[in-house]
Amino acid sequence: MPKLKTSKALKKRFKITGTGKIKRSQSGTQHLLSGKTTKKKRQARKCAYIASNKVVIKYKKKI
Repeated sequence: MPKLKTSKALKKRFKITGTGKIKRSQSGTQHLLSGKTTKKKRQARKCAYIASNKVVIKYKKKI
């Protein structure tokens, strides 16, 4: 059976941490920022982690 190809879209959007979690960036920081509060923009700078185990297993195979 051949190897799975790396999904380039997932590789650009997600990173795997040392402990095996999948890290992603928050949404809502690209445009229309004048209508968003400073707090919302500041909190969106932090990274987020994917919590669902089914999704994590599926993404790890493709990255």
